Amino acid sequence: MQRTLARKIRLSGIGVHSGHAATATIMPAACNTGVRFVRIDIEDRDNMIDARFDAVTDTALCTCIGNDDGVKVSTIEHLMAALAGCGIDNALVEVDGPEVPIMDGSAAPFIEALLAAGTVEQDEPLRVIRILKPVSITLNDKTAELLPTDQFEIEYDIDFADSAIGKQHRFERFTGDAFVRSYANARTFCTLGDVEALRKIGFARGGTLQNAIVVDAGRVLNRGGLRHRDEFVRHKMLDAVGDLALAGVPIIGRYRGVRAGHDMTNRLLHALFADPTAWRYEEIEDRGAIAPDYEIHEQPANLACA
Repeated sequence: MQRTLARKIRLSGIGVHSGHAATATIMPAACNTGVRFVRIDIEDRDNMIDARFDAVTDTALCTCIGNDDGVKVSTIEHLMAALAGCGIDNALVEVDGPEVPIMDGSAAPFIEALLAAGTVEQDEPLRVIRILKPVSITLNDKTAELLPTDQFEIEYDIDFADSAIGKQHRFERFTGDAFVRSYANARTFCTLGDVEALRKIGFARGGTLQNAIVVDAGRVLNRGGLRHRDEFVRHKMLDAVGDLALAGVPIIGRYRGVRAGHDMTNRLLHALFADPTAWRYEEIEDRGAIAPDYEIHEQPANLACA
């Protein structure tokens, strides 16, 4: 069955690119609503945006969605991953500006709040997308594809020049609460050179060592180091979970990414929906029977920041 939150929650922080204070209030929503964002600071035009792949307006540095009136919300991917990881299908997200707060650069603060709020089962079957045949996008040295499987899986390869990151590979079948336990607290990352370049063009004004991993010449600059040995590829998988959630319902299939990011995942969803022979909707009442990856049994102890 579908799920929503048992009560509303509010999280405040900073916008990683604007550097301005940002607040997101996540509230229960009716069956078949999906996830919708509302810009409460805008009143003179339509301020609601559906969290859908075809509402994505920009994928540079983060995922940004917008509506026909030009209203936008950016950096939604970590919150979307948290909602998907907690099995929340319907939610209304009010934001007081153009960015979702970055929090600690991971999905953990969102998930901790969502798990504390609890969920409510709703009187409608859960609809999922089953992948029927491979769909693939390749652009230069980047690849993103969806393959048929019986559950949600992700396989990811990254390759960065800085030796602190380097090459990493990971594969995961997202059964039980695997996402929450192993990926929720993996933080976004960049090089020190990236930070300096981005700030010169007006980005990353809110970025700090408290909300991102920063590496330089083979060193991790954050006090305390990494939360996972392969935290970099885990974060890329977290991003993929959030971006794939823009399909509107859970996907039953394997996502494979090679040097992929927000742009490649969004291109892949466009390619998927453009080919009606590659997928189909299915309705299920017992999500544990077919989509166990989104079933959370208890709050994991390792969600706290390391």
